[in-house]
Amino acid sequence: MRHARTLLERASLLPLDITAFAVGLRLAHAFHARTSGLQGFEPPAAFETFGALIAAHVVVLLIVFFFQRMYHQPHDVPRLDLVGRIFRSVTLGVVITFAVTSFLFPALQYSRRVTIYSWIATFAVVTAFRIAHRALWALLRRLGVGRPRVLILGAGAAGQDLVARIHRRPWLGYDVVGFLDDTPGRTQARGVPVLGPLSLLEQTVRDQVVDEVLIALPNASRAELVELVGHCDREGTSIKILPDIFQMLAGEIQISTLDGLPLLTMHDLALRGWRRTLKRLIDILVAGIALIITSPIILLLVVLVKLESRGPAFFVQERMGLDMRPFPIIKLRSMRTDAEESSGPVWARRDDPRVTRLGRFMRSMNLDELPQLVNVLLGHMSIVGPRPERPEFVEEFRGAIPRYTERHRERGGITGWAQVNGLRGNTSIEERTKYDLYYIENWSILLDLKIMARTILGSGRDPNAY
Repeated sequence: MRHARTLLERASLLPLDITAFAVGLRLAHAFHARTSGLQGFEPPAAFETFGALIAAHVVVLLIVFFFQRMYHQPHDVPRLDLVGRIFRSVTLGVVITFAVTSFLFPALQYSRRVTIYSWIATFAVVTAFRIAHRALWALLRRLGVGRPRVLILGAGAAGQDLVARIHRRPWLGYDVVGFLDDTPGRTQARGVPVLGPLSLLEQTVRDQVVDEVLIALPNASRAELVELVGHCDREGTSIKILPDIFQMLAGEIQISTLDGLPLLTMHDLALRGWRRTLKRLIDILVAGIALIITSPIILLLVVLVKLESRGPAFFVQERMGLDMRPFPIIKLRSMRTDAEESSGPVWARRDDPRVTRLGRFMRSMNLDELPQLVNVLLGHMSIVGPRPERPEFVEEFRGAIPRYTERHRERGGITGWAQVNGLRGNTSIEERTKYDLYYIENWSILLDLKIMARTILGSGRDPNAY
């Protein structure tokens, strides 16, 4: 049943893409015709006369899309990743199209500007059609149509984290039928029932009509995993395995040698030398532009904060930055001035009574973070990086969480890889640390741009973010 739904979803992309390719080329021709007239050039021939170009454009792009696996994408691929793959595929397809037509049909006369126009138009139309297709199927899954039924193996911390992430992303349409877990006496976790021990895997898959099995057993041996995968294979069920802690922390492993002996280098810093300088230049540029654009918003919020409650409009708090050096972080005040007089340093929580009405709105939109652009310009922080914590919490976490202090090998950020993946506010510090370390060890300009874009689009936003 699941395979039929998946096949239908993917097959529906084929006529959509064919239409998008043709529409993109038609728009390019129309734009070229219009600009030629305005510039006094002779207008191009009618669109219908370019039959060879139209056919080559559609066929080549279909072939490129197929080999770029654009018809084999899982539905939970992030939007930005999808757009990036479309960009690569369309670029390659358009280049090949005009190379093929120039070689096979040398008599075909068209302006080379059409190449640029068709590239831009095809990319825009394919992206719009694909996003609309994705939104339609997400809506259908929300309505209960084609929802994949998921069984999770392991009801421990890893399995419960999977359930929390699925619940935070209802548009993925997963229907969690339950857990299988060998822990005695455990009947449910995060509101999801434990259906029995792992030995009932095959029977449960059949009885519950399971489409997909997620294995969340990070401490399972290889032999145990092979046995579980074998059970799923016999039932023809899709399988996904959560990587173990070693794999998640190791990140990208580099190979070096010592007198011919191969050595594996793990936990290496990606931000060194010129990369660190480049990141700092990008921080200054982005923070400067963002501060100019948002200064009217900050000024308005300052006035509103002062009108709503007595006290300063800005809130300054000590945080731990690069190399464990403290610095004063600047925020718009979103809590009462006496928020911690009786309790001392505590985490913000959902529906925190200390938060003002305006403060709740600012937190929901992350507007209270805007003054931290000044911290970026002063060199205290970066636009993207691990969120800096208060010294009291750092002291607590560094003794309890392995490698926690390694987060401080880079400047803290206004946003980060953990935050855009939903780990904001009062969430698992262990999970946040894993994401922070991954970011530090796999930094790139593209990763920073991706995190910035996802932050602006609201990915991972939480109204209780600190």
